[in-house]
Amino acid sequence: MAGSSKKVILAALIGNALVATTKFIAAAITGSSAMMSEGIHSVVDTGNQVLLLYGLKRAQKPADENFPFGYGKEIYFWSFVVAILIFALGGGISIYEGIERLLNPQPVEKSIVSYIVLFFAMVFEGIALYFALTVFLRTKGKWGYIEAVQRGKDPSMFVVLFEDSAAMLGLGIAFFGVLLADLTGNSFYDGLASVLIGLLLAGTAAWLAYETKGLLIGESAQTPVIRELRQLVAETDGVEHVNEVLTMHMGPDFILVNLSVDFKDSLTAENLEQLIAGLSRQIKQEQPLVKRVFIEAESRSVVPLEESAKAE
Repeated sequence: MAGSSKKVILAALIGNALVATTKFIAAAITGSSAMMSEGIHSVVDTGNQVLLLYGLKRAQKPADENFPFGYGKEIYFWSFVVAILIFALGGGISIYEGIERLLNPQPVEKSIVSYIVLFFAMVFEGIALYFALTVFLRTKGKWGYIEAVQRGKDPSMFVVLFEDSAAMLGLGIAFFGVLLADLTGNSFYDGLASVLIGLLLAGTAAWLAYETKGLLIGESAQTPVIRELRQLVAETDGVEHVNEVLTMHMGPDFILVNLSVDFKDSLTAENLEQLIAGLSRQIKQEQPLVKRVFIEAESRSVVPLEESAKAE
């Protein structure tokens, strides 16, 4: 999964770096506010990809004394930072640039340059979006798009997908803004396009921040995984009742599991030790994402009644 994420991010990084350069050149030649906003958008996206690559690298660090469960959550942190940057830099500067143009209108010159740049930008962004969407479709399985984003545990995948989708929409807005300004001779449409691009980025950033927040705080594993864990333990000889199955994603490929199990009273201490060790091995074999398992031997009466009822 990390390998696929890295390829998607690298593809987006290269595409955005090329596009940003051409957009700024076009903005300098034409004086278009929408093109300037799109250039800022691409620069922010390029920086975001660098941060995501850094987060992926940090997330692969092995566990140590200070971080016994590893650094997997680094990718969640940097994905959240990316969302903030999209909102503050991409959205904020674009809206400011658009408002400035609306208050102080200036004619858009040599608009043909903008059309050429927007065309090539759409080609580059389209390729990056296709690559990101292909990988996303392969990983989302039978879920719908929104459900896959909500349930997904690798934010780098949907962050890039969101960025590329917003980029394509932004290019469309910039095109119509420049076109209307060109046809009417009124730069109002150019400034309005810049404001709309900023609002688009702000909305995208807000959604990304919301989806990443849960992972950063500590989301549980997906429901099917929890259900299979409960069933596996419940069907094990020597288990009287499964009290609780607590899980947390410590990273996209790392699930921490804590089980509260009521074992049969007839088990000896030696039998109990062997049973717990065997359960831990079996869980890791059947659920490869589970890296650490903690099993507590507790009477069913120890678990609060409302929690026991949820478990049924």
